[in-house]
Amino acid sequence: MDVRPFEDDDAAALWELKRGFETGLGEGTGGDGKAATYEAKLTDEYRARWLSWVKRCVAEDADAVSVAVEAADDGEDLVGYAFVLPESLAFVWDAAVLNEIFVRPDRRGTGVADDLMAAALDAARAQDLPLDRMVLDVDRENERAGAFYERFGFTHWGEMLAREL
Repeated sequence: MDVRPFEDDDAAALWELKRGFETGLGEGTGGDGKAATYEAKLTDEYRARWLSWVKRCVAEDADAVSVAVEAADDGEDLVGYAFVLPESLAFVWDAAVLNEIFVRPDRRGTGVADDLMAAALDAARAQDLPLDRMVLDVDRENERAGAFYERFGFTHWGEMLAREL
């Protein structure tokens, strides 16, 4: 398994991982309504907009999106990704933002997430930030993710609130 920067040819496989990330957000936390909300937004239009945004972020910072790849009969399989927002968005939270990190369920517990987190931290450390800190949003009910982030030194720093528009 290797971790490398995202390339344009990874778009289709990255989208499949993104789908897993989004549909996984509702699993076990928030009930059926949350899962249905995340699933409903995954339209073709959303896919096009999200991939376009990924490409803009990568054009600005080649290390914004790292992918974990394994050798396959037909080339490579993407098994996970980490997405750190580029430095131009650092003033959103006055810090680096780990937007997403995801590993395919069949590769969890194999060290892939550790390697992706290392790449994400390297990308964040390369940014000129108002505060030398990385922030992320994780559901408090997601105990597995919470334990993973704690292992990397993340602690609670405020709490995000949301409302309908």
